[in-house]
Amino acid sequence: MVPMPCPETLYLGPEREPGTYLEHLNTTEFATLLDDLCSYVNRIIEERGSPLCILGVNSSPTCGVTSTYYGSEDGKPPKRQGRGVFLACFPGIRARDVTEFAKYRIYLAAPLFSEAERAYNESIAAFLKKEHFEVYLPQNAGDDGPLRQEHEHARIFTKNLQALHGADMVIAIIDGADADSGTAWEMGYAVALEKPVIAIRTDFRQVGINEQVNLMLEQSARVVSSKEEILQALEPHLIGDIVQ
Repeated sequence: MVPMPCPETLYLGPEREPGTYLEHLNTTEFATLLDDLCSYVNRIIEERGSPLCILGVNSSPTCGVTSTYYGSEDGKPPKRQGRGVFLACFPGIRARDVTEFAKYRIYLAAPLFSEAERAYNESIAAFLKKEHFEVYLPQNAGDDGPLRQEHEHARIFTKNLQALHGADMVIAIIDGADADSGTAWEMGYAVALEKPVIAIRTDFRQVGINEQVNLMLEQSARVVSSKEEILQALEPHLIGDIVQ
């Protein structure tokens, strides 16, 4: 990751007041600074190759990705669609708003009824967190004892449901002779919400000649066989919707 210079900070200073491009930046001096910064970034690209994407901050007059406070002109509102003036210097590089880029939240659906299962779930969660994903682990939602009361069932269900809605994708652990019923429900619900599902199955048993698990689960998810393969399966979802 290469930090890019902030044109507004360089020109107006760190204590600058918020404003639009037309209000504060529409000057010959800033245009010259912008040209110098664009040349600087292009030299980095020549040395290191084309980047995966460029991160910006939506609404910024200089670094907006899909929106920018350009300023009122010809009766148009001050905020308009499109890139800020700095990011507009790189039309051939894919761009993404930093808040969208950083939002990837994973719901880890898995059986959680034995010490071994919970420990394995924790290991997968730790692996994903090390790769900078935010992970929701249902086994941490509350009381998991056999004597919990009905109101606790409702609370855990609601909390997990909210987490599913808030997740960007679901990773499901589907080891065993048959997938855990709760995990299967969570996978199906994620599909109904049109969220991508990646299923990890390290179990070598198969339920049919061409099926590792139940075909409804297998057809609704990408099935991988190791935690390392999870990252490969995640990659298209991380870069596939970057704005041109």
